[in-house]
Amino acid sequence: MENSVAYQTASKLLEIKAITLNAKTPFVWASGIKAPIYTDNRLTIAYPNFRRQIAKNLAELIKNNYPDVEVIGGVATAGIPHASGVANILNLPLNYVRSKPKDHGKNSQIEGRCKVGDKVVLIDDLISTGGSILKAAKAVREAGAEVIGTVAIFSYNLPESKTNFDNVHTKLVTLTNYPTMIDVANEKDYVKEEDMELLKKWYQDPEGWCK
Repeated sequence: MENSVAYQTASKLLEIKAITLNAKTPFVWASGIKAPIYTDNRLTIAYPNFRRQIAKNLAELIKNNYPDVEVIGGVATAGIPHASGVANILNLPLNYVRSKPKDHGKNSQIEGRCKVGDKVVLIDDLISTGGSILKAAKAVREAGAEVIGTVAIFSYNLPESKTNFDNVHTKLVTLTNYPTMIDVANEKDYVKEEDMELLKKWYQDPEGWCK
């Protein structure tokens, strides 16, 4: 397992503190969810070697899962640098998708290549409920292109996210996820044993964990 991409990615995210664990004082996410974990994968762009490895691994993920891809898309803002790296490796056109159209100029929501019929794979840094990347996917489809799949660095694997992706028939693959991260954190003693139990309980029931 130590040689797997999932294990190595989770290990590095913990090492650079892109993932912070605190079972005693939960974090409140933008979605309102309370959790013993906070992930800021924007920190990855500060580490050139890791940034390049992420791009390489995401490119492999895309080649293996979406071989028909024609355009790489990045979800603004955190997905853009990773999408750029992947597009360079695969030698494919690039676009990025804002959360909403600009309020000036051409009022564009998508910048770069997004033509009718294009087969697009969207990249984001993190998946919690999936709201951001699925909103971007909707914008790409409304522009006439086809979203053949999505990829990300890390997913919490929340039941809500699975439901959200299933509801719009969109496939998601990630480099690593919460269960793998928990295994790494446990093995490398990132948290105490009693805190590890709280982290596992949150994963089993995220909504009821803080009640």
